[in-house]
Amino acid sequence: MAHPTYGLNELREMFLKFFETKEHLRLPSFSLIPQNDASLLLINSGMAPMKPWFTGEEEPPRHRVCTCQKCIRTGDIENIGKTARHGTYFEMLGNFSFGDYFKRDAIHWAWEFLTSPEWVGLEPDRLYPSVFAGNETTPADDEAFAIWRDEIGIPEDRIFKFGKEDNFWEHGSGPCGPCSEIYYDRGPEWGCGKPGCTVGCDCDRYIEVWNVVFSQFDNDGEGHYTELKQKNIDTGMGLERLACVSQNVASLFDVDTVMNITNKVSEITGAKYEQSDKIDVSLRVITDHIRSATFMICDGVLPSNEGRGYVLRRLLRRAARHGKLLGVDHPFLYEVCDTVVHENEGHYPELRERQAYITKVIRTEEENFAKTLDAGMKIYDEMLAAHKAQGETVFSGADAFKLYDTYGFPIDLTMEMAEEEGMTVDEAGFRALMEEQKVRARKAREALGDLGWAGIEFGKDMPATEFVGYDRTSEQGKILALVADGELRDE
Repeated sequence: MAHPTYGLNELREMFLKFFETKEHLRLPSFSLIPQNDASLLLINSGMAPMKPWFTGEEEPPRHRVCTCQKCIRTGDIENIGKTARHGTYFEMLGNFSFGDYFKRDAIHWAWEFLTSPEWVGLEPDRLYPSVFAGNETTPADDEAFAIWRDEIGIPEDRIFKFGKEDNFWEHGSGPCGPCSEIYYDRGPEWGCGKPGCTVGCDCDRYIEVWNVVFSQFDNDGEGHYTELKQKNIDTGMGLERLACVSQNVASLFDVDTVMNITNKVSEITGAKYEQSDKIDVSLRVITDHIRSATFMICDGVLPSNEGRGYVLRRLLRRAARHGKLLGVDHPFLYEVCDTVVHENEGHYPELRERQAYITKVIRTEEENFAKTLDAGMKIYDEMLAAHKAQGETVFSGADAFKLYDTYGFPIDLTMEMAEEEGMTVDEAGFRALMEEQKVRARKAREALGDLGWAGIEFGKDMPATEFVGYDRTSEQGKILALVADGELRDE
């Protein structure tokens, strides 16, 4: 018997309601911008904003909490659109215990939520748990194994034991520990067909839908682990991944709410999904990146050349270029914003409240980049032709630097385009030239000396700029001072 089918928004609400019945406090998603955490550029997991509650540094609002957390991960950005699994923006469902319940309740509730007809209703015989096998420094998680076998009733041959890479969760510094994952067998039609294909195979047959972390240790970021004062539960379950299983679709891009965004992109560009691999990649890149950008801007991130602002700029420019590949020669990403808002405003009403501001930021960045792209592409094409005429397969670092320094062409974009032509970029040469530029700039600043203005070192203790973009799109400002040609010029 097939399991029920639920929409992504239904599954999100279902999860949060389930854990409310287990006396959890439902909290809204934290901002994508980390608060008082210099170790992260952007929030990348459900537990990341709660580190002080896990370590015991702060008292949580309740010792049982559930959330659906917005997350951004860009480590695999080059694979976006090319695989079924990679996305920069995703939502992480999580139930958390801070010194309250531990392994037994966490495992039982995971099983109940996934298999009960009142909830997700997945077929029990298609679910396979895994536990930590242990290593030379950390013992095997025999307790979790026994709970799965003796209390849930899973035969031993269906409980898999994996090493630290698979079944010990940590993400940089902070709370961590062994984990127990639950895999869903989608059936042989999703498999690789290789003999012995089973849980742990890289193909799409066995998909992880649940990961409950038994948070017992604190990692100082240097590989040193100490016991936490309190034992905690940190459950992470990708909402889009659960929706893939529930809806029996191929990838996160085929999930209902995400596909609706792709449909809007298709409507604007005229490109049809599943028409060709190349077109599909562009549609997926645009869909993924506009989701990320909309949520990042809503939370206060603005395009810039460093930090999280650069992440946003890179996503928007990458999406805009894929629009060019689909034949769109005008700004269009801002038009997709309304669909992103529509699909998500039920749970994130702030998207609708800030939509005008989000749209303006996206359109401004698109228009600015269009000028950069048009100017840089002509020079890039000439450089590329010259390299090919010489039979070279490496795009020089000097050319990449010139594109960046003179035309504002991002290095990652140059690398991506070169890869499409079967070439690589001399990234080391580019970085060396960038460092030389920084040295020259530093020396130039030193040559300016102590530029005094109003009796203070220039720039120091200037009044902070107040951000008003949430409430209005224009404001009056006053220039306090300018530095030009090595001289300080006041108003």
